[in-house]
Amino acid sequence: MDFLSDFLTKFVSQLQSPTLGFLIGGAVAAAVSSRLAIPDAIYKFIVFMLLIKVGLKGGIAIRESNITEILLPALFAVLIGILIVFIARHTLAKLPNVKVVDAIATGGLFGAVSGSTLAAGLSVLDAQGMEYEAWSAALYPFMDIPALVTAIVLASVYTSKQKQRAAAEEYRSKQEFYDQEPVASGAYATTEQGGTGDTYGMNQGGSAGGYSSKQRITASGYPHEEQSNRVEIWPIIKDSLQGSALSALLLGLALGLLTRPESVYESFYEPLFRGLLSILMIVMGMEATARINELRKVAQWYAVYAFVAPLLHGFIAFGLGMIAHYATGFSAGGVVILAVIAASSSDISGPPTLRGGIPSANPSAYIGASTAVGTPVAIALGIPLFIGLAQAVMGG
Repeated sequence: MDFLSDFLTKFVSQLQSPTLGFLIGGAVAAAVSSRLAIPDAIYKFIVFMLLIKVGLKGGIAIRESNITEILLPALFAVLIGILIVFIARHTLAKLPNVKVVDAIATGGLFGAVSGSTLAAGLSVLDAQGMEYEAWSAALYPFMDIPALVTAIVLASVYTSKQKQRAAAEEYRSKQEFYDQEPVASGAYATTEQGGTGDTYGMNQGGSAGGYSSKQRITASGYPHEEQSNRVEIWPIIKDSLQGSALSALLLGLALGLLTRPESVYESFYEPLFRGLLSILMIVMGMEATARINELRKVAQWYAVYAFVAPLLHGFIAFGLGMIAHYATGFSAGGVVILAVIAASSSDISGPPTLRGGIPSANPSAYIGASTAVGTPVAIALGIPLFIGLAQAVMGG
């Protein structure tokens, strides 16, 4: 009982954070049809600045740390990113009025990482004075890329199988038609009878005057030509790495590792961080309200999923983070960061990657679910929830 009351006290105190206040403020401004507008160029600049800052801090920390400490949390991040996509494939995809490719794309977006949510989590941890490994921000790509790759591969495999089934069904229909096609003598020729010059030999290959199928059928009964549809993994990874958010983070990591940016980091990036983050939260609050109408166009199950998924994913990551905590001394703050990036859903690099990789999926479904519900839940509930849980369990 003491644990529960302690946790609830910490959770409620986190809800009073300025990060959440600015998010709610932006949502309210959009809800009352305010003409407040922040140019998209400014939004992108703010995201770039925040992620460069996070990357610089992570790169500096990696340079000064033991690389073996990162291995287990990085492995868990990869597993979480992949697992989230499979969870969506076997839960959301089973719900009424939800298309499988839309569910897979939604899982990919929720498995990918939101740089702005990560920045918000780091800001709250700093405000709470909760220690964490600075390199923990570098877990971002270890979860982001596997999630996007897995989603695109699963969707490609599914659509390929659908095409194969359709092609096989079409082939069987044609075969039945030709099996019953009358020949000159008035009889019906079948494939079992063998093809002659007056018959249609579908399986026998036919003679000079017969009909010969140009499709090769495999043991599974599918046209052989469909088997050549392969999913290229490297273009997906390359597209993810070239995304604006991940590129900014990786650039910061590289500069932190290979140069000595401590002076510019402390004098420029660190003082600007919280101010820029507050503006970003206003933009995200406005965007969440604007996307609600878009979410209404698709099944209501997306809203249910988008509310439950961030917390479920975060709890899975929190549990794996606890294993890393006991195995390698991973800090309580590091466990929170792992949970926060698992709870987040990509808002910058993920959508264009999925648009290109799964063109048959409905962007209103996965982007609307992420922006209108998933991101506010991850920031407003997820961050305070996991910080309060970590403090109650580990005393961080």
